[in-house]
Amino acid sequence: MEHTVLIVEDEPAQAEVLSYNLESAGFRIMIAVNGEEGLLLAQKNVPDAIILDWMLPGLSGIEVCRKLRADPATRDIPILMLTARGEEEDRVRGIETGADDYVLKPYSPREVMARIKGLLRRANPSLVAETLDYCDISMDFVQHKVSRAGQGIHLGPIEYKLLKTLLEKPGRVFSRDRLLDLVWGREVYVEDRTVDVHIRRLRKALNVGNGKDMIRTVRGEGYAIDNDK
Repeated sequence: MEHTVLIVEDEPAQAEVLSYNLESAGFRIMIAVNGEEGLLLAQKNVPDAIILDWMLPGLSGIEVCRKLRADPATRDIPILMLTARGEEEDRVRGIETGADDYVLKPYSPREVMARIKGLLRRANPSLVAETLDYCDISMDFVQHKVSRAGQGIHLGPIEYKLLKTLLEKPGRVFSRDRLLDLVWGREVYVEDRTVDVHIRRLRKALNVGNGKDMIRTVRGEGYAIDNDK
């Protein structure tokens, strides 16, 4: 799966270097030049990870981080803080605010890449795991099989990708636009209602045998997989 990284950096040269290296490694990139723009981009197009500069004009990186963690839609996004502040008190403050990791300036783009990949692996177990389990649903990535309560379930390619996307973030609500990007890709034009059609197929397949319906529909927002539905 191609991951999207949001870079919030007001120095064009640094943003360009980070963007070039990440795109070369296969990431999609969004760039914001201040805290307010970064916050809006993260809320509108939820990225898989954020590289966030501490010192930003207007809304600081610390405030952006605090607001992201307070929003249910963005609170679980891995955040890598870029900072010239080397004092232990400042680093602790950044972590306590919600940053998952930090890199001191001046930094190596290779180090930033390694940190981002590490954060994504921890946030997405399926990147390194051979199976993904949630409640009684299990996905075997090696054999490309899905089962529920031990019973095999046949899924089409799109339903398989939808389930994998939802299972990677249980409880997180994915908008239709976000699912279109993650499952179909940005280069393919598909209408929003197509997502609803495939979600219905996935729900029907998972509920064979009168299993509990764990796909939650959030009116006006999208879908989530949630055992507390």
